[in-house]
Amino acid sequence: MMKLSPESVNLSGKSTHFSAECWFDDTCILDMDYFVKTLSGIKAKGVRPELIGSIITHYASKWLPDLSNDEGSDVFISQKDFEDSPESVTAIWMKKRFFVETLVGILPPEKDSIPCNFLLRLLRVANMVRVEPSYRVDLEKRISWQLDQATLKELLIPSFVHTCGTLLDVELVLRLVKRFMNLDESVRSGSALIKVAKLVDNYLAEAAVDANLTWSEFFGLADALPAHARSTDDGLYRAIDTYLKTHPGVSKQERKTLCRLIDSRKLSLEASLHAAQNERLPVRAVIQLLLSEQTKVNRHQIDWSGSFVSGARSPNQLGLIEPPARCMSKREMNAQQMEIKRLKEDVLRLQSQCMTMQSQIEKLLEKKRGSGLFGWKKIIVPSLVNKVDKIGEIDRETDVGRQTPGDMKTRLVRGRTPNKWRKSLS
Repeated sequence: MMKLSPESVNLSGKSTHFSAECWFDDTCILDMDYFVKTLSGIKAKGVRPELIGSIITHYASKWLPDLSNDEGSDVFISQKDFEDSPESVTAIWMKKRFFVETLVGILPPEKDSIPCNFLLRLLRVANMVRVEPSYRVDLEKRISWQLDQATLKELLIPSFVHTCGTLLDVELVLRLVKRFMNLDESVRSGSALIKVAKLVDNYLAEAAVDANLTWSEFFGLADALPAHARSTDDGLYRAIDTYLKTHPGVSKQERKTLCRLIDSRKLSLEASLHAAQNERLPVRAVIQLLLSEQTKVNRHQIDWSGSFVSGARSPNQLGLIEPPARCMSKREMNAQQMEIKRLKEDVLRLQSQCMTMQSQIEKLLEKKRGSGLFGWKKIIVPSLVNKVDKIGEIDRETDVGRQTPGDMKTRLVRGRTPNKWRKSLS
């Protein structure tokens, strides 16, 4: 039977710190009604809702192994249940149904009083035993409040409806995501929205393997979240690529509609290289991806060249280039660092070449200075003398052309006079 120790509950209405296991002995309680009555008495003592939730989860895991976090637990009724219990399968089924409905009815109303993964396991069993729709809706509402705390393992709830052709209950996850998006902005904003988007992308990648998954179901779940919810679209691209690979009969228009969900600016370098060579994607999507990558390269080149201009502001400071829409991944940062290192090496090589050329020019100038002024005179002066002689001859010819016949006769007579006579006259 359940044991209430004085050390566990303070009669003044304040609870103390203890674990849920100290409330139970080895046999625990068999009567569900007695457990509910005892739990009501504990709530009246003012015990915290988180502790009430731990008591419920511990009790439920003891008597319903499907709700435990054990790897070996099975969702369905095992063969051992048939052999050990004299009751019929219907009786065991009805007992589980009553157990789940009672647990849902006594759950604390506070948000984080029950772990989200336990609620998902409880919802899985509730769908299996076909509980009343009101209990199922209550569970879905509680899970949507804490959907950012869910794990992929617990979200992979199988479909127990025979009319559903898929292995997983995709419609259930779609309802949970839509309920989450209908919550207040303060609840579904920030890191919670990013976690849910990552969870949905991973779920889509698992569900896409099912050949019976229809296009409308896949697109409806992928489009349930806004574009700004995803910090990176690598998970969404992987899910879409898996779906197109498993469903080769998807039409061209449906492929285009799926690829419109992917923002090529949010893809990592590895995903971009894979998408550029992916034959399953439409040609327009591949071209858009290549243009986006070219824009990224040009932006990096402009930023790098702007850093060399002294006293000038970079394009990012001037507001000419929009800031990136997301934080770069580790792989992209490494690629950018390698590119910057390569550019630095090119700059150093150009600087060394410029220094070599400058030294060669200085050596040539020194050689020309060493030849001196006389070396230059030998080259310049003879040419000037020749030019002067030619000019004198031209002047004399012009003077001859201007003389009269009398002047020419006098000049001829003077030319016949001996040099001595001329000297004596002078």
